[in-house]
Amino acid sequence: MDTILTPLSPVSKVGRQDAHTTPAWAQAEPLAQEPPETPAPAQAPSPWLLLPTFTNNPKLGTSIGALGAYIKKFDAESQVSMFGVSAQYTSTDSATVGAFARTSFAADRHRISLVAVGGVVKNDYDDFLGTGVPLKSEDHLRGFLGRYLYRVKDDWFVGVQAVATNYQIVGQSALDEDLLAILGLTGFEAGGIGVVLYHDSRDLQDAPKRGWVFNVNSIAYRQKIEGSNNFDVYRADYRHFWSHGEGHVFALRQSNQWTVDAPASAFAPVLLRGYTMGEYLGKNMSSIEVEERYRFAERWTATFFGGVACLYGANRSCSESADRFPSVGMGVQYILKPVQGFVANLEFAAGKDGNHALLFKMGYSW
Repeated sequence: MDTILTPLSPVSKVGRQDAHTTPAWAQAEPLAQEPPETPAPAQAPSPWLLLPTFTNNPKLGTSIGALGAYIKKFDAESQVSMFGVSAQYTSTDSATVGAFARTSFAADRHRISLVAVGGVVKNDYDDFLGTGVPLKSEDHLRGFLGRYLYRVKDDWFVGVQAVATNYQIVGQSALDEDLLAILGLTGFEAGGIGVVLYHDSRDLQDAPKRGWVFNVNSIAYRQKIEGSNNFDVYRADYRHFWSHGEGHVFALRQSNQWTVDAPASAFAPVLLRGYTMGEYLGKNMSSIEVEERYRFAERWTATFFGGVACLYGANRSCSESADRFPSVGMGVQYILKPVQGFVANLEFAAGKDGNHALLFKMGYSW
């Protein structure tokens, strides 16, 4: 405690000291102090996340929707878990709704992902599957995906996954129905199981600054329609993230999907931004994409990206320009939850043949 020293009355010095007098100092009573203010407890961040969503492309029209999620971290060493629902409605009278859960627990030794989706998607294609013929289709979709991963050593996981889907394509006119019949696209009702080999060394799942992901998985589908062939789908996906400069990130993704004995409606789609999923299908698909995530303010980043995909197999080849699909774009992101890395993301992407899209959603694209 602080004290104050005050001079006392001078006293005489005797003995060998001279006759001068000097003040002597003594300790006064300490002054009373006000107790220190107790700092207000820091307000915990809200575990809830609510975000409107918006997309616009020439195939699906304009869609509006919303995403709501509850965020939880089960322990200090686990990744962020999230439970939520999303819904959207488009100007083409398409409507979809989905529920999802992504969990990490027990020091991130276990990860479980669940997705359930349903709805009606109406498409208006100018050039369906490269046939040069326009097509209006109505896709009825119900699907479920579940995946379990177990950490076996360091950043390596093994797991299993299961899929159940009831997917049916319906033409919106008699001519559309005829074209779908010629192409053999009628959708499929099937379930499947598969295995997963997974590596994940990212520092943060939703906004990584460093690390890499390697995901190899398979699904063996068994169709429920009598007389239909069973088929298999294999996927391999590699993503790498490098931090540089003042919070900037350079990212690379290389993705593949191969099908064996699949019906045409279960072929691999072009997954690059700017293209409508399902408009271009091939027996196999490979793509590569790079992205620069440039941080220009404390909670703001900008993305600049480009890539190319190709479809091959079953009379398609990457050497043919008609089977290559370039994509470029840019966007801006606002960090909603800095600790978890969740961002609100507005991006514009353009492909060939007039394909383009404007998207406002949660999270980076990959």
